[in-house]
Amino acid sequence: MALFALLVTVPACQVIKTEHGDRKFFITTYIDAELKQQLILMQHNQKALEDSFYKHLEFGTGGMRGEIGPGTNRMNIYTIRKASEGLARYIVEQGEEAKERGVVIAYDSRHKSPEFALEVAKTVGKHGIKAYLFKELRPTPELSFAVRYLGAFAGVVITASHNPPEYNGFKVYGQDGGQIPPAVADAIIQYVNAVENELTVAVASEQELLENGLLTYIGEEIDEAYLQQLKTIQLNPEMVAEVAKDLKIVFSPLHGTANKLVRAGLKAFGFENVTVVKEQELPDPNFSTVASPNPEEHAAFELAIKYGEEIDADILMATDPDADRLGVAVKNLEGQYVVLTGNQMGALMLEYLLSQKQAKGILPGNGVVVKTIVTSEIGRAIAEHYGLPTIDTLTGFKFIGEKINEFERTKEYTFQFGYEESYGYLIGDFVRDKDAVQSAIFAAEVAAYYKAQGKTLYEGLLEIFEKYGYYRESLHSLTLKGKDGAEQIANILATFRKEPPKEIAGVEVVAIEDYLISKRTIVATGEEQTIDLPRSNVLKYHLANGAWFCLRPSGTEPKAKFYFGVRGTSLQESEELVAALENAVMAIVHQIVNV
Repeated sequence: MALFALLVTVPACQVIKTEHGDRKFFITTYIDAELKQQLILMQHNQKALEDSFYKHLEFGTGGMRGEIGPGTNRMNIYTIRKASEGLARYIVEQGEEAKERGVVIAYDSRHKSPEFALEVAKTVGKHGIKAYLFKELRPTPELSFAVRYLGAFAGVVITASHNPPEYNGFKVYGQDGGQIPPAVADAIIQYVNAVENELTVAVASEQELLENGLLTYIGEEIDEAYLQQLKTIQLNPEMVAEVAKDLKIVFSPLHGTANKLVRAGLKAFGFENVTVVKEQELPDPNFSTVASPNPEEHAAFELAIKYGEEIDADILMATDPDADRLGVAVKNLEGQYVVLTGNQMGALMLEYLLSQKQAKGILPGNGVVVKTIVTSEIGRAIAEHYGLPTIDTLTGFKFIGEKINEFERTKEYTFQFGYEESYGYLIGDFVRDKDAVQSAIFAAEVAAYYKAQGKTLYEGLLEIFEKYGYYRESLHSLTLKGKDGAEQIANILATFRKEPPKEIAGVEVVAIEDYLISKRTIVATGEEQTIDLPRSNVLKYHLANGAWFCLRPSGTEPKAKFYFGVRGTSLQESEELVAALENAVMAIVHQIVNV
């Protein structure tokens, strides 16, 4: 605990004068008083100290995420400076043009987000790198857009997405507006790891950066440019104009960043019959009205459903804190609001988008749909119906963004739609990450399309099932925190590799995909096929009846995630199939971890 001893004994503040080229900086390094007090209070709690210091918060392929607090394994100004210092050294290595193009920085509504965002600017600015800092909180997809719009070399967003209130994170974007690809991530990680002591990372002052032209605050002009691009994804403005005033929308930003842009976007599309959940309208780092600010969790819709019942709303929408995920709830055949899964909403969007483009004669012959390996196969069925291929990527929208960049370069395909089961969608590629603002506006148009036919979104979903098959998926997450939890998660994957199940719920396993070694094995013959995707600690099993399940550790949370997918001949059969599959797999998992 040498670092702990240093933290609680170091003087409160040290001022260092330094020069960088022709610029002079007065750099202040100090042990944050709040962090120091927290350390003093926990000095007799050995378990808490160990968890805070037993490792350095890992800077992974997209950045880092963790609980806020003191320690090398926590999010604080020092771990932010370390990550920013590594990024800055990487940019400096790319040359003067990269430094001049600079970094765009955005942040969400979480604790310490504004402070962390400014620390990023102060750290990169010390290296002579220009920083564009949003003066107020903004959605993550707007950061992606701003990188491209401003021609910046990189982007950083301070967010922990839908994690609990005690979390925050640092997420890096490349010059294409997408999350950094593995090769760039590896290079930045090396620079981050080369920072020996985060306490000694020097930063410039905000005032000096402003005076030197290295810090520019941005805001409304980026909003306006984004909204102009948003209008390009609308397919049927005449139809929307006819029914928009009658389409009742309830929207909740879940205390996050989406409030202004989603409402502005809905208005630009012609949707003005919008009721916002007042209790969740304003930013709140504690997310005080929900147990989790995650639209994937049905409980997050409780207030929205009350609003919907009061006004008989057609569609309820909720976005996560950094506005890259969208959840949707609609009335079922019994008149009760149900939260659609990401796979279901993705199917509705995709069917509408491709059918309308085909009808208008604007569906390109080389169009393509991109989804992840844990996303429903119904997307592939829909794409095939309209003559389009579907490309699978690893879990994480950064891989979808990578594909868009590749298509732009090679011209082999024209991107049409990208999505993942965890409520992330992208329609217009002027953003290169999942975009809940785009998705909310487009979902409203899909709802309007069915309303114009006298149907609900739920009835539209049933039509899709009838057309393509009753696909059903589920997800089970097992939270295992701390050092012990990380070891348990590793053991789950190791056990499934060492002792792969031969059958699940009475159904034979016919193929196993191990993405860590990039191999697909046909169980009956032992034949091996190469998986042409980056290596990742993921296992996927295919069953004789067409069902599948997948195991992977979360890259951003202390969780092991288990995905399940089936195709039945009716709603009831598909529900029964997926329940049996999930129960059988989780019984094995519980035996492994003894919970």
